Amino acid sequence: MRIVATSNDPVRLSFLTALLADAGIEAVLLDLHASIADGSIGAIQRRLAVASSDAERAFQILAQAGEIEP
Repeated sequence: MRIVATSNDPVRLSFLTALLADAGIEAVLLDLHASIADGSIGAIQRRLAVASSDAERAFQILAQAGEIEP
């Protein structure tokens, strides 16, 4: 698994997940429960991860969408 993005914004994470899903890449949201347990104060960012074999393509897709630096 490779982390492709981190954020505390659930809308952004949902958008990134949808972008990857449209390209046939399955993404997993990590640290969701830890983030909720901290009271959603933003101390723990949620991480969006993909399979290592999909990481390069996922980075390209997110960069083309302007969501991460190339």
